[in-house]
Amino acid sequence: MEKRNETLIKLAQTGLMAALCFVAFTFLKIKIPMPGGDATALHIGNAFCVLGALIMGGWYGGLAGAVGMTIADILDPAYIVSAPKTFVLKLCIGLIVGLVAHRVAKIDESTDKRYILRWSVIASVAGLGFNVLADPIVGYFYKMFILGQPQEMAEVLAKWSAAATFVNAVVSVILVGVLYNALRPVLLRMGMICIGKVNGLSHS
Repeated sequence: MEKRNETLIKLAQTGLMAALCFVAFTFLKIKIPMPGGDATALHIGNAFCVLGALIMGGWYGGLAGAVGMTIADILDPAYIVSAPKTFVLKLCIGLIVGLVAHRVAKIDESTDKRYILRWSVIASVAGLGFNVLADPIVGYFYKMFILGQPQEMAEVLAKWSAAATFVNAVVSVILVGVLYNALRPVLLRMGMICIGKVNGLSHS
């Protein structure tokens, strides 16, 4: 019964984080129109994917980001063709953050606030750093080979995507560092984080 309750709580948290990812990307972004009807954007959607991975573990956090931001893409004509790429990349962000935070640093087993702050930031940088590199590279090949865009246009879009993704990553790392370390004591008291219960790539 306890196992079932934990799973239900994690699913509810995942749904909440997915909704926050959706809202942050859909309503709190600055869209930058690009040639050919494409677009990139400055947004904080990734921050909630990372926050979810720190709170719930890599699978749940990554799934929240993947589902929330893929739905946002599907509902926006400028991004709908990028939805499959979004799902994969956001899931990877969560898995990397969960791996570093919970498997390598084991922050779920620590009560040292400085240690948790340091490693939550390092994990955020790892996950979002991956995205800074992968998003424009994957986007370049995706647009050229899957969507059939000319190479010159794919290169322009990749460069703009790289710049926007870097800015998004910097803002998200700062935001996550503040939010996670402020929310963690509250979530612990509420029983929504259990010391030693979170796992980076699986859950128990």
